[in-house]
Amino acid sequence: MAGEIPDLIAVERTGTGKGAARQARRDGMVPGVVYGGGAEPLAIQVPFNELFKRLKKGRFLSTLFNLKVEGHEDVRVICRDVQRDVVKDLPRHLDLMRLRRTSKINLFIPVEFINEETAPGIKKGGVLTIVRPEVELVVTAGDIPEKITVDLAGLNIGDVVTISSVTLPDGVRPTIERDFVIANISAPSGLRSAGSDDEDGEDEATEE
Repeated sequence: MAGEIPDLIAVERTGTGKGAARQARRDGMVPGVVYGGGAEPLAIQVPFNELFKRLKKGRFLSTLFNLKVEGHEDVRVICRDVQRDVVKDLPRHLDLMRLRRTSKINLFIPVEFINEETAPGIKKGGVLTIVRPEVELVVTAGDIPEKITVDLAGLNIGDVVTISSVTLPDGVRPTIERDFVIANISAPSGLRSAGSDDEDGEDEATEE
């Protein structure tokens, strides 16, 4: 199970319709609705400043939240839409979907790299280049992995780590079908430069 699912604090909205939504915005709130999960839709409002801060951090639509609304049980939700002002590009309304424990969702899961100090390529001066510090995976809402682990032991300079070489938890799969690169061990910059110089020299010798 994933470590910490961030809380999203909301307040139940007593009124519905355009008038209530406008009043919520005047009060510094963003109106929204929670739906799905076999329960009736719930009208809510979220503090504008808090929502704006989370939107700026990125990947709001692919983050699982623990929704806390006073008077209601906590529920896991994922945002399915954020409507924005066409001129100011500020959030005006959001749709949150309740998730069952068996629901399949796309989430970005962090990648942990272990045994870097024992990798032969690193010992020779190679540089670990991390292409994807996190990977978007299809996971089950009730069993979200905290991270996926990449073991660097035995990797040499020039070796590449792709998603197919990583053992994923049961029931978890990448959202991208192709075998994409997660990281690689590249030669030190000094060796790369020396190699380039040698190649240039060979070219010049051939031209003569």
